[in-house]
Amino acid sequence: MSDDQKMFVPSHPLPPARTGLLTAFDPGTRTLEAGFRVAPQFRELPVDIVFEKDVAVTLRDGVTIHVDVFRPAGTAQVPVIVAWSPYGKGQGTSGSVMGVFGLVGLSNEIVSGLEKFEAPDPAYWCAQGYAVCNPDIRGVVDSEGDSVIWDRQEGRDCYDLIEWLAEQEWCTGKVGMSGTSYLAVSQWFTAAEQPPHLVAINPWEGVSDVYRDLVLRGGMPDTGFAQQLQDGSFFGKNRKEDLLAEAERYPLMTELWENKIPDFEKITVPAYIVASYSNTLHTAGTFRAWRRIASEEKWLRIHNGQEWPDYYDEANVEDLRRFFDHYLKGVDNGWDTTPRVRFSVLDLEGGDLVGLEADVFPPADVTSTKFYLDAGTRRLSTDAPAAEASAAYLVDANPNAVSFLIRFDEETVLAGYPKAHLWVEARDADDMDLFVLVQKLDKYGTPLQAFTVPNQSAVAHDLTDHGATILRYKGSDGRLRVSARHLDETLSTADVPAHSFDRIEKLASGEIVEIEIDLLPVGLAFHPGEQLRFIISSHNLLGTLMPAIREYTGANTGQHVIHTGGQHLSYLQLPLTTS
Repeated sequence: MSDDQKMFVPSHPLPPARTGLLTAFDPGTRTLEAGFRVAPQFRELPVDIVFEKDVAVTLRDGVTIHVDVFRPAGTAQVPVIVAWSPYGKGQGTSGSVMGVFGLVGLSNEIVSGLEKFEAPDPAYWCAQGYAVCNPDIRGVVDSEGDSVIWDRQEGRDCYDLIEWLAEQEWCTGKVGMSGTSYLAVSQWFTAAEQPPHLVAINPWEGVSDVYRDLVLRGGMPDTGFAQQLQDGSFFGKNRKEDLLAEAERYPLMTELWENKIPDFEKITVPAYIVASYSNTLHTAGTFRAWRRIASEEKWLRIHNGQEWPDYYDEANVEDLRRFFDHYLKGVDNGWDTTPRVRFSVLDLEGGDLVGLEADVFPPADVTSTKFYLDAGTRRLSTDAPAAEASAAYLVDANPNAVSFLIRFDEETVLAGYPKAHLWVEARDADDMDLFVLVQKLDKYGTPLQAFTVPNQSAVAHDLTDHGATILRYKGSDGRLRVSARHLDETLSTADVPAHSFDRIEKLASGEIVEIEIDLLPVGLAFHPGEQLRFIISSHNLLGTLMPAIREYTGANTGQHVIHTGGQHLSYLQLPLTTS
């Protein structure tokens, strides 16, 4: 059973960097008057707010967690928004959160400091007639129990909290959820449990499959971010789940990992989902959930930046309020006429298009088009090469990559899901870790990139020359360990291959195998004369998600050979708009 497979390590006290002004356990109810500032660098409160601190809530198995509730002063009943994550409910004023704001170039003045990290700000939402509930979840800070990471247990726990909130005398009985990253992931798991009083969700970029998105993307044990997540949160009195040990002991898909995939078919609640093309942790999972949830009322907005500036942008907060007003307050504000998809097309030269409207994603005018690799010319073409050829590199040489180019003679827009279909061979090895990247070049052949955050300082350049992909977008990437190439026929589509990760199929000497690699979705414009470069390599082409994360090195030896043409038609499939 999956519970038997879980591994735990002792937790430990909160470090100073994770401690905020309101972290200390101090149960009670107080009123924060309009004009109150928790600290000088934060926003003042626009209205009087009732602050119920460290309220005990007992879950179905007897574990007690503690929550903070912020609600408008007065006797009127209000709906409530839940921010479920392991990041301390009093952490909004901590050094770590202020450091993240500084990293991306946000001022602390845009929030009150009462919000959880990546969560809705009570200062705004209480002024609009909502309560905000910030829990310390199972095993975190002063809450009881052992903490788990992105798991169906969290869905059951949040179900219990939602139903408790709905019964409070100040609550209308209507509950929503919002937040980015971990707070988005928890919404998939909670909505799949179908708590009766959960009315609407707002997942703002988050993984939806811990195995495929976090610890073993492409079948590779790349656990650098998992280590940061595990070491940087989940501090409490008892134990915390050890994802790294689990990934090492269970490298194939087991019930443990299946329990960390929400039951998408049971998610039926109205959903406003926000995604980007540029988050190498969240992008695939957000789009996967968008495709697979059963909600008939679901909206997708694909922005052109990084999630934290996007989440706290004033116009986007107002847009979210329209969604919640419609569902949590029953306001007839026309939200139901909002386009089901609003997407961006990146230019990487300052001409991004945002808010493009569609009924579906990819948009209806997109055609998946095969661009064949030709190892003889190192070109991409829609014409399949008749002659067989191969391109190879030694994995520990320079270069340890091969690439293919195409120049566009007319305006060309990609919007949708790229994939690579390759014929590959390993020499002097029985496996291959392959990394691929779709990159935009200007008409002179210079790679184009774009910052996704307001911080474009010298330090930001240093951080993003290699790595820190959340801060700078360099293209659409994918990866695959070739021994994990077996496709899951029930999950794969013509555009998005999905691997089963339930078996290991090593390569024999001289064996040429056919593989498919899913790349992150794209919205990318090419002007006449600009080029697309497709790179295949033995090393991580983008580096890590964030600074100071341990980078994964591909488990490669020998020589990689890419076969093209004739009986081995390797191609890059791209979503081309036809209008």
